[in-house]
Amino acid sequence: MPMLNAPDLTDSDYLVVGLATCYVRQEGETQAVTVQEPVPSAYLEALIQGVPTAYQQIQATTLGAIAPNGVPVLLPTAPEGTQYCADFLDRAIAAARTYKNRESAKSFIPEGTVYTDINYSTEKKRLLNAEHMVTAEDNVKQHAYTHQVL
Repeated sequence: MPMLNAPDLTDSDYLVVGLATCYVRQEGETQAVTVQEPVPSAYLEALIQGVPTAYQQIQATTLGAIAPNGVPVLLPTAPEGTQYCADFLDRAIAAARTYKNRESAKSFIPEGTVYTDINYSTEKKRLLNAEHMVTAEDNVKQHAYTHQVL
Protein backbone atom coordinates (compact mmCIF):
# COMPACT_ATOMS: atom_id res chain seq x y z
CA MET A 1 0.00 0.00 0.00
CA PRO A 2 1.43 3.44 -0.87
CA MET A 3 2.40 5.74 2.00
CA LEU A 4 0.40 8.87 2.66
CA ASN A 5 2.04 11.83 0.84
CA ALA A 6 4.45 9.41 -0.86
CA PRO A 7 2.82 7.46 -3.69
CA ASP A 8 6.24 6.20 -4.80
CA LEU A 9 6.81 4.38 -1.47
CA THR A 10 5.17 1.38 0.20
CA ASP A 11 5.06 0.00 3.74
CA SER A 12 7.74 -2.54 2.80
CA ASP A 13 10.35 0.05 1.77
CA TYR A 14 13.67 -0.19 3.63
CA LEU A 15 14.68 2.48 6.13
CA VAL A 16 17.24 2.94 8.91
CA VAL A 17 16.17 4.67 12.12
CA GLY A 18 18.52 5.72 14.90
CA LEU A 19 18.31 6.55 18.58
CA ALA A 20 20.43 9.64 19.25
CA THR A 21 21.44 11.39 22.44
CA CYS A 22 20.50 15.05 22.13
CA TYR A 23 20.27 17.83 24.69
CA VAL A 24 17.64 20.34 25.72
CA ARG A 25 18.45 23.48 27.69
CA GLN A 26 15.84 24.26 30.35
CA GLU A 27 16.19 26.91 33.02
CA GLY A 28 19.93 27.17 32.47
CA GLU A 29 20.55 23.42 32.75
CA THR A 30 21.26 21.00 29.92
CA GLN A 31 19.39 17.69 30.02
CA ALA A 32 19.98 14.63 27.84
CA VAL A 33 17.06 13.23 25.82
CA THR A 34 16.89 10.27 23.46
CA VAL A 35 15.51 11.10 20.02
CA GLN A 36 14.35 8.67 17.34
CA GLU A 37 15.16 9.90 13.85
CA PRO A 38 15.56 8.49 10.34
CA VAL A 39 19.08 8.02 8.97
CA PRO A 40 19.63 8.79 5.24
CA SER A 41 21.78 6.39 3.22
CA ALA A 42 24.73 8.78 2.84
CA TYR A 43 24.98 9.28 6.61
CA LEU A 44 24.65 5.53 7.19
CA GLU A 45 27.77 5.02 5.09
CA ALA A 46 29.60 7.60 7.22
CA LEU A 47 28.48 5.84 10.41
CA ILE A 48 29.71 2.48 9.12
CA GLN A 49 33.11 4.08 8.42
CA GLY A 50 33.39 5.21 12.06
CA VAL A 51 32.47 8.89 12.06
CA PRO A 52 31.73 10.06 15.65
CA THR A 53 27.99 10.33 16.17
CA ALA A 54 25.32 10.97 18.78
CA TYR A 55 23.53 7.77 17.71
CA GLN A 56 23.54 5.08 20.40
CA GLN A 57 22.18 2.52 17.96
CA ILE A 58 20.63 2.28 14.53
CA GLN A 59 18.10 -0.22 13.28
CA ALA A 60 17.15 -1.35 9.79
CA THR A 61 13.39 -1.56 9.44
CA THR A 62 10.59 -0.65 7.04
CA LEU A 63 8.33 2.35 6.65
CA GLY A 64 5.34 0.23 7.62
CA ALA A 65 7.02 -0.86 10.87
CA ILE A 66 7.76 2.67 12.08
CA ALA A 67 4.68 4.38 10.65
CA PRO A 68 1.78 1.94 10.27
CA ASN A 69 -1.15 3.76 8.66
CA GLY A 70 0.93 6.95 8.68
CA VAL A 71 1.17 7.08 12.49
CA PRO A 72 4.73 7.05 13.92
CA VAL A 73 5.68 4.39 16.48
CA LEU A 74 8.86 4.08 18.52
CA LEU A 75 11.36 1.31 17.90
CA PRO A 76 10.95 -1.67 20.27
CA THR A 77 14.48 -1.00 21.56
CA ALA A 78 13.78 2.67 22.35
CA PRO A 79 14.15 3.49 26.05
CA GLU A 80 11.24 5.00 27.93
CA GLY A 81 10.96 8.74 27.37
CA THR A 82 12.26 8.61 23.79
CA GLN A 83 11.01 11.49 21.64
CA TYR A 84 10.50 11.77 17.90
CA CYS A 85 12.66 14.20 15.94
CA ALA A 86 10.99 17.22 14.38
CA ASP A 87 9.05 16.29 11.21
CA PHE A 88 9.66 12.59 11.85
CA LEU A 89 7.27 11.26 9.21
CA ASP A 90 8.45 13.63 6.47
CA ARG A 91 12.08 12.84 7.26
CA ALA A 92 11.36 9.09 7.29
CA ILE A 93 9.82 9.33 3.82
CA ALA A 94 12.80 11.35 2.57
CA ALA A 95 15.28 8.88 4.09
CA ALA A 96 13.44 5.89 2.59
CA ARG A 97 13.79 7.49 -0.84
CA THR A 98 17.58 7.69 -0.37
CA TYR A 99 17.67 3.89 0.08
CA LYS A 100 15.53 3.40 -3.04
CA ASN A 101 18.06 5.47 -5.00
CA ARG A 102 21.09 3.78 -3.42
CA GLU A 103 20.24 0.09 -3.18
CA SER A 104 23.81 -0.80 -2.14
CA ALA A 105 23.34 0.98 1.21
CA LYS A 106 20.82 -1.69 2.23
CA SER A 107 23.66 -4.24 2.41
CA PHE A 108 25.28 -2.53 5.42
CA ILE A 109 22.54 -3.54 7.87
CA PRO A 110 20.05 -6.30 7.05
CA GLU A 111 16.40 -5.45 7.70
CA GLY A 112 15.40 -6.19 11.30
CA THR A 113 18.96 -5.83 12.62
CA VAL A 114 19.97 -3.52 15.47
CA TYR A 115 23.47 -2.14 14.84
CA THR A 116 25.45 -0.91 17.85
CA ASP A 117 29.05 -1.03 16.58
CA ILE A 118 29.01 2.77 16.23
CA ASN A 119 31.56 5.41 17.22
CA TYR A 120 29.16 6.86 19.83
CA SER A 121 30.28 10.23 21.19
CA THR A 122 28.57 13.11 22.93
CA GLU A 123 31.63 15.35 22.76
CA LYS A 124 29.82 17.64 20.30
CA LYS A 125 26.44 18.02 21.97
CA ARG A 126 23.37 18.30 19.73
CA LEU A 127 21.29 21.03 21.35
CA LEU A 128 17.67 20.83 20.15
CA ASN A 129 16.32 24.14 21.41
CA ALA A 130 19.33 26.37 20.78
CA GLU A 131 18.60 29.99 19.98
CA HIS A 132 21.07 32.04 17.98
CA MET A 133 21.01 35.69 18.96
CA VAL A 134 22.33 37.97 16.21
CA THR A 135 24.50 40.79 17.53
CA ALA A 136 26.33 43.77 16.03
CA GLU A 137 29.59 41.80 16.35
CA ASP A 138 28.23 39.30 13.79
CA ASN A 139 28.28 41.96 11.05
CA VAL A 140 31.04 41.75 8.49
CA LYS A 141 33.15 44.89 8.26
CA GLN A 142 33.31 46.29 4.74
CA HIS A 143 35.59 48.82 3.15
CA ALA A 144 34.23 52.33 2.68
CA TYR A 145 34.37 51.95 -1.10
CA THR A 146 32.53 48.58 -1.25
CA HIS A 147 29.29 50.09 -2.55
CA GLN A 148 30.83 52.91 -4.61
CA VAL A 149 31.41 52.89 -8.35
CA LEU A 150 35.12 53.37 -8.90
